[in-house]
Amino acid sequence: MNRFFNLAIVFFFILAAAGPAFAARDSNPNKLKVALLPDEDASAVIKQNQGFRDYLEKQTGKDIELIVTTDYSSMIEAMRHGRIDLAYFGPLPYVLAKSRSDIEAFAAKTKKGKATYNAVVIANTSTGINSIADIKGHDMAYGDQASTSSHMIPKSMLADNGIKAGADYKEHFLGAHDAVAISVQRGTAQAGGLSQPIFNSLVEKGVIDAAKVKVLAVSDPFPQYPWAMRSDLDSQLKEKIRSSFYALKDQKILKILKADGMAPISDADYDVVRNMKKSLGM
Repeated sequence: MNRFFNLAIVFFFILAAAGPAFAARDSNPNKLKVALLPDEDASAVIKQNQGFRDYLEKQTGKDIELIVTTDYSSMIEAMRHGRIDLAYFGPLPYVLAKSRSDIEAFAAKTKKGKATYNAVVIANTSTGINSIADIKGHDMAYGDQASTSSHMIPKSMLADNGIKAGADYKEHFLGAHDAVAISVQRGTAQAGGLSQPIFNSLVEKGVIDAAKVKVLAVSDPFPQYPWAMRSDLDSQLKEKIRSSFYALKDQKILKILKADGMAPISDADYDVVRNMKKSLGM
């Protein structure tokens, strides 16, 4: 009897130490914790999206707390442990999060009627690199290791041209898309990969000088960054969340989100990401 009592005590402390991973999750919380992409400065991202927060509060009837995690990995873990309810994932981070959490993709932004986007491989204009093949023997900058458009897609573009990481070039992970572009401009890395919309935005803002950095190649279109939510949320709440995204028409909010609108999307749309991840051995 003492043996079974002691085992029960041990199991109790294991559950206590595990904390949120084993805690019952509120299916209809008063506050929804919404995670945004950790691609840029956290305070700036939260400040820029106050209008979006106010819109979601009005549409869902819930308090909304905006969160920006330190990186994609911490965002995935926060979702896995129930510390966020709704998240704006990159395609690869979503695939990774989906494999570890009960979540569902439901919306993606549209641009010119399409829910797809592209990545680019860029180079410093003074290096003499004029094609992906020329990257051989140079340094290549990527963003977060779990990034789709700032790691997986450009790495695949190089691999398709017979250029392998480690064997043919040295890779550096800088954490964010803008850091990649700035590194290439400064010549710290001779080439890099990142999201085409982010690169274009950096050029438009004057952060990147188009005379110093050029686009070597543009990827095939990939499914846009998905919005995903906990599958165990209350069904009526989930419907309110979906509807609020699909009905979003406020041009000021959409401009901040770099979108024309929001469209339905499903988990199957990201099978292309799963297949590329497998082919690269990531």
